[in-house]
Amino acid sequence: MALSALSARFPVPMFRTARCIRRFLARTSFRSFPFDRSPTHRAGAPVAQLRAALRTAAATLLLGVALSACTPTFDWRTVMNNDDGYTVDFPAKPGHDQRAVQIDGTPMQMAMQTAEAGHAVFAVGTVMLPDDNPASQRAALEFLRAGLARNVGAAPDAHEVQIPLAAGGKTPGLEMKVSGAAGAQHERRIVYARLVAHGRHVYQAAIIAAEPLPQDQVDQFFSSFQLY
Repeated sequence: MALSALSARFPVPMFRTARCIRRFLARTSFRSFPFDRSPTHRAGAPVAQLRAALRTAAATLLLGVALSACTPTFDWRTVMNNDDGYTVDFPAKPGHDQRAVQIDGTPMQMAMQTAEAGHAVFAVGTVMLPDDNPASQRAALEFLRAGLARNVGAAPDAHEVQIPLAAGGKTPGLEMKVSGAAGAQHERRIVYARLVAHGRHVYQAAIIAAEPLPQDQVDQFFSSFQLY
C-alpha cells in the first residue's frame, strides 16, 4: 500500500537526547581555555573561585548548545491543500509524492504530503475514487486500515472518530494506533492514524514514529486535520 514503504523511504532517527549530549560533550575540553594554561601564575583562592565559576558557565553554555542540537523541533505550520480538499498542520515543511495503488483490483492514484520532525514522519495520503459510492469508500478505507496494520504486523483494530469539516460540522471516520516491527530491519514503529471518506476522496492522516510522541504533538496534527 502507499504508506507501506514510509519507514524505509523516510527512516526515523533513533538518536536519544542523552546519547547525543554525551557525544557532543566528549568532543569538548575545558583545558582549551587560556586561564587554565598559564605556566607562571599560581592562583589564589579568589582566582580559583573565578576559574570554577567560568568552568560552570562554560559547561552550562555547552549543554545548552548540545540540547538545541539534539532536541527535536516541531515547527508547526498550517498547510491548505486545495487540490485534495483538506487543511492540516505539519511540524515541518512538507514534501509531495504520488504513487499508484490498487484497491479491489482497480488502479488508483494516491497523493502524499509528508514531513519529518521529532523522530517521526507525519503524512496525509489522499486517494481519488472513481465514484462516491459508499461501497467504493468502504473498500478504500478497509484497504488503508489493513495496510497500516500489516506494515507493523498488528491487528487492524480501529474505532470511530469524528473528523471536523472546515465549513463546520463533522463526518465519521476511523482512528487507530498500532505498533510492531516494520521493514527488513524489523525496527519498532508506532503508527497513529485517522481514516475518512468524503465524497470521491478517501484520506489517511498518519504519524509513523520510532517511539511514543508527546500527546500534545499528536493532538496538534490530528485536531488540525479538516476536510473541505
